Amino acid sequence: MMMLRVCPSSLFNLRPLHLSTSSTEFPFCPSIRRELRLVPSRSSSSSFRRMESSPASETDSLGEDMQNQTDEGDKIKRKLEEFNWDHSFVNELPGDPRSDVISRKVFHACYSKVSPSVQVDDPQLVAWSDSVAELLDLHPKEFERLDFPLLLSGAKPLPGAMPYAQCYGGHQFGRWAGQLGDGRAITLGEVLNSKGERWELQLKGAGRTPYSRFSDGLAVLRSSIREFLCSEAMHCLGIPTTRALCLLTTGQGVIRDMFYDGNAKEEPGAIVCRVSQSFLRFGSYQIHASRGEEDLEIVGKLADYAIRHHFPCIEMSMNRSDSLSFKTGDDSVVDLTSNKYAAWVVEVAERTATLFARWQGVGFTHGVLNTDNMSILGQTIDYGPFGFLDTFDPSYTPNTTDLPGRRYCFANQPDIGLWNIAQFAEALAAAQLINEKEANYAMERYGDKFMDEYEAIMTKKLGLSKYNKEMISKLLNNMAVDKVDYTNFFRLLSNVKANPSTSDDELLNPLKAALLDIGKERKEEWIRWVRGYIHEVSGGDTSSDEERKARMDSVNPKYILRNYLCQSAIDAAEQGDFSEVNNLLRLMKRPYEEQPGMEKYARLPPAWAYRPGVCMLSCSS
Repeated sequence: MMMLRVCPSSLFNLRPLHLSTSSTEFPFCPSIRRELRLVPSRSSSSSFRRMESSPASETDSLGEDMQNQTDEGDKIKRKLEEFNWDHSFVNELPGDPRSDVISRKVFHACYSKVSPSVQVDDPQLVAWSDSVAELLDLHPKEFERLDFPLLLSGAKPLPGAMPYAQCYGGHQFGRWAGQLGDGRAITLGEVLNSKGERWELQLKGAGRTPYSRFSDGLAVLRSSIREFLCSEAMHCLGIPTTRALCLLTTGQGVIRDMFYDGNAKEEPGAIVCRVSQSFLRFGSYQIHASRGEEDLEIVGKLADYAIRHHFPCIEMSMNRSDSLSFKTGDDSVVDLTSNKYAAWVVEVAERTATLFARWQGVGFTHGVLNTDNMSILGQTIDYGPFGFLDTFDPSYTPNTTDLPGRRYCFANQPDIGLWNIAQFAEALAAAQLINEKEANYAMERYGDKFMDEYEAIMTKKLGLSKYNKEMISKLLNNMAVDKVDYTNFFRLLSNVKANPSTSDDELLNPLKAALLDIGKERKEEWIRWVRGYIHEVSGGDTSSDEERKARMDSVNPKYILRNYLCQSAIDAAEQGDFSEVNNLLRLMKRPYEEQPGMEKYARLPPAWAYRPGVCMLSCSS
């Protein structure tokens, strides 16, 4: 049996915190870098970095600035009927011989062909993303078509589509759950755009599949609004994510028991058209690895498929003559040019680490980090009970199902990422694609990559010239003690002038909107911290206050998609008013800009925002 060295708590020191007003020490800040540093042989690290940033990688486009678009006249614009479909997933991988939607175990198959079955009654287009339409070369006027809601709800077949539901498994809250699969999501197929990029279109809430188990395969408006808005908000924050083309109402009611307390009620039905270069998850590999010898071959086929279509840089690197070898902590050597699967799992680990570091930087908590919700592309996927931090609470979880142990709380996310990588690596090892040393190396790389990315992010957020662990740790401890708003504090911090002669009476003025209701003792703590901060920024940087502020404002958002903002839009939408959904969509396109007149969206949450169903949701909400 393969032994993987997973020791999350000693890696990041990010365990859940039991905050107490009598304590001033909270071990939140990631502080323990891997003691076993990796030493590349020869000059191989540069080769590895080239592989990571290769322009041939199709996922590179996810983080590009949305403003860097070509002129409209230079772009190909297509009608829905003119999509350039390429059904590689269906054509290259084994499928289910049955096409019914009876809930069942599906063996020896990566997918089941199934058509959308959602019932609609005058479906309506609520909102759409122009930037996602550009990715697909979709003409803007297509959204004006009377039959657009029928085509994008699945009620009317989209010409050229070959719909299917994917088979996968996963660990849920640390326990193997067996087969899961797309229970309410149906992929229409893959569209190739004019740049040769591959984009999958998937309808969430389009009806039952063989993986629906006891559910109806439908989605409600409130959860669909949250997914649509957050996927686009995360993209504009610069965080890798699945995207959303459009949000539609079905005109039909859906029965839901939001809190599983026996109080089911009818809610408006809705569908989100999700878009990603791939919806493959860690669980896509785990399910086949769990089913014994006969299905292990499928793990290899899925790995080959992913590398061929989504990680072409890896196969390119295999053809290079120079060796890419690394020493691990026990002085053994891992050669990434001798095994493409080893190079691939390292790439997946590093992308995942980068993603989790960016989440920590903006205060995002996913809420349901099961392995079936982990994208192999290092994207945020499956927006359920997510939440951005309001007051800084490292133990915050937005998921009511997670409350007993807070496994997926904000502080635990980096550790959970490592644990999930271990499960993914174990699936590949079961199929003999990688060995124990290669699996452990991938986890080491996750640890190093996370710490490198996290330190760089926090350094930029504070406008420092170099990482200062003690200063950042003390800041986060202070924020936890005084329940300081995470987003607003960092935005206000850029207003602090690097003037050592500022008096104590004036020192905290730039931060007073964030430092609320602090007593004399805590005020003195903050004065000491700000004094040290001013000393740090004035001594290590020759930039002016204005230059530093511009840099800090470019990485500290003014606006985030707070849960109470979502709920305000949901409340209005359920009454037929979708204006707030579109207001939030426009606002979140420019989260780092001041946007005069929109300041109310940066306010602290009102008291009603802390009621159940707003600040916290269940897994299936």
